Amino acid sequence: MEAVAVAAALGFLLLAGAGGSAGDEVREAAAVRALLTRLLGPGPAAAFSVSVERALAAESGLDTYRLSGGGAGARVQLLGSTGVAAAAGLHRYLRDFCGCHVAWSGSQLRLPQPLPAVPEVLTEATPNRYRYYQNVCTHSYSFVWWDWARWDREIDWMALNGINLALAWNGQEAIWQRVYLALGMTQSEIDEYFTGPAFLAWGRMGNLHTWDGPLTRSWHLKQLYLQVKGWERERPPINVCTVIPPTRVFPQVNVTQLGSWGHFNCSYSCSFLLAPEDPLFPVVGSLFLRELTKEFGTDHIYGADTFNEMQPPSSEPAYLAAATAAVYQAMTAVDPDAVWLLQGWLFHHQRTFWGPAQVGAVLGAVPRGRLLVLDLFAESQPMYIRTASFQGQPFIWCMLHNFGGNHGLFGALEAVNRGPAAARLFPNSTMVGTGMTPEGIGQNEVVYALMAELGWRKDPVADLEAWVTSFAARRYGVSHKDAETAWKLLLRSVYNCSAEAYSGHNQSPLVKRPSLQMGTTVWYNRSDVFEAWWLLLTAAPALASSPAFLYDLVDVTRQAAQELISLYYEEARTAYLNKELVPLLRAGGILAYELLPALDKVLASDSRFLLGSWLKQAREMAVSEAEAHFYEQNSRYQLTLWGPEGNILDYANKQLAGLVADYYTPRWQLFVEMLVQSLAQGVPFQQQQFDKNAFELEESFVLSTRRYPSQPQGDTVDLAKKFFLKYYPRWVAGSL
Repeated sequence: MEAVAVAAALGFLLLAGAGGSAGDEVREAAAVRALLTRLLGPGPAAAFSVSVERALAAESGLDTYRLSGGGAGARVQLLGSTGVAAAAGLHRYLRDFCGCHVAWSGSQLRLPQPLPAVPEVLTEATPNRYRYYQNVCTHSYSFVWWDWARWDREIDWMALNGINLALAWNGQEAIWQRVYLALGMTQSEIDEYFTGPAFLAWGRMGNLHTWDGPLTRSWHLKQLYLQVKGWERERPPINVCTVIPPTRVFPQVNVTQLGSWGHFNCSYSCSFLLAPEDPLFPVVGSLFLRELTKEFGTDHIYGADTFNEMQPPSSEPAYLAAATAAVYQAMTAVDPDAVWLLQGWLFHHQRTFWGPAQVGAVLGAVPRGRLLVLDLFAESQPMYIRTASFQGQPFIWCMLHNFGGNHGLFGALEAVNRGPAAARLFPNSTMVGTGMTPEGIGQNEVVYALMAELGWRKDPVADLEAWVTSFAARRYGVSHKDAETAWKLLLRSVYNCSAEAYSGHNQSPLVKRPSLQMGTTVWYNRSDVFEAWWLLLTAAPALASSPAFLYDLVDVTRQAAQELISLYYEEARTAYLNKELVPLLRAGGILAYELLPALDKVLASDSRFLLGSWLKQAREMAVSEAEAHFYEQNSRYQLTLWGPEGNILDYANKQLAGLVADYYTPRWQLFVEMLVQSLAQGVPFQQQQFDKNAFELEESFVLSTRRYPSQPQGDTVDLAKKFFLKYYPRWVAGSL
């Protein structure tokens, strides 16, 4: 019972505003003390004093913390204007004074004794009201199979990183089910409509329906349980723009069928849009919102995404304004204080449609200040510049960074570092916060550490090289010259992307269905990756006890393998085009029969890179073997075909042991074999026939019931070293 109470209290503190009673302050302080105990243990936690006082904030809405005390015999004093401010202050103390590190891949929390003193009272206020977290897609690419224990850890991570605004979408389908039943639809009609769990994000945004469903009763119950048990009640989303095709229950309703999405046919896409002027529109929206707030309560911010990656039926500003106003009015009919949280992705995704008049129609249809826009991809494609600071509507500068939850070292740290400060200085800026909006998490943690820190900085980090050096020391718990040099190399290469042609979506030949037209260019010097790999292995004897170091060693080895696969692919392609059979056999053979199996073994040495761990999460969500099989297949589809016919093939690619061995490797072996046959027989390579044969391999993987290990096998350092000694000398000698 205590864990439940603590979690609920922590949820309360995460989204507390400037108001609230003295009782609220007491509960928030208690939640931070509970977080301390979970994080450090009862003994070390007793060395901290935590309190919350709204009056600490000099300006209402700007979270503030104060650190003082510590040293021999003295407790560290943590004071925050909100609970989340106090948690952020705790993180600042652990990071800057104790050299600790909190991360998805494993935290480093070795505290010096006695606890260091804060030499002068340190008071820090955030420059903007909000620190936002999550993308609608994150709930499918990363969170979909989480149990409460995993959510609990994420909530702690969010609190420590100062997050005070996040999506809360668990259980939404259960609420919609109640609404649809109340409208007269049958359970079988509803079951036919919902997608499977791994694809719910796109059902919620109106892109998909039906695909790889239905949802089970136990799914609905578990998601409601997670929503109620956790802190997520604070930001219930609303989606009132699409409904189940209503021809039977409401034959006279005014609907428009939108176009297809994501290469899906209308069996799974082509959503029906209820006309904003139809009398049923406010009824459906209000029914949903009333049911939602009755179940979970509200803090008055609601997420809704109209026309996400779907072209509206009309470009007329009057139509767009009416559709937008109808959604907002459905919110305010139930909650007069409603604020609409809108992902600004639609303006980026279809730029030719969303001209100034169309953008203005949407932004102007909601009273100024009641529409909160997420500038979703601001580190690369800032929409606030193109829209004159969203025409006066408040916006949050967001870093998207990752697409599909892919592995692959990537970042634009210079752009991230400069972006928020530049947005604040933009003429007539309406920026009210910073945000992290990745489609998937659990990768490139250095990028998120910087972005979270920028939520509390008025200015950019002055010296990123010094910052990343400090990051490495905290991450591993000790300063090590070789490791820090490795991170500097990564900073200037993979984490220094400035080319718009590249994004956080891994397009490496390793994870793509092979062809003779694949690109292999990168924005960095590959030699920096190989040198960083060598330096991390050099540091391994001193750092191998660090879980974060072992994760990074696997990750950089994986990246080096990815580079090697691109280079061997180039050799094989050149040999084929030059009609040179022996070089083709050599390069293709090494790629498909040596390199990929060796990579799979390295990945298998770390539990965080196991397909078995991924699928185990899905199976453990089930209450029966049939349901477990269904969830596992959902997960396999998402990782690979992303549709019945490879509709969004390999979009959500991962580099996991098991996936490399049984999905990518057979596909590459087939490609090399067909190239060799083509050359030996003197006939052109048949890409269409290869695609057909490859699809059979891909589909057989999805439908397979093979179980994969969920425990690591082998010694990471030893396997990475053997891999290095085999391929690094070839790279240096230029004789791959």
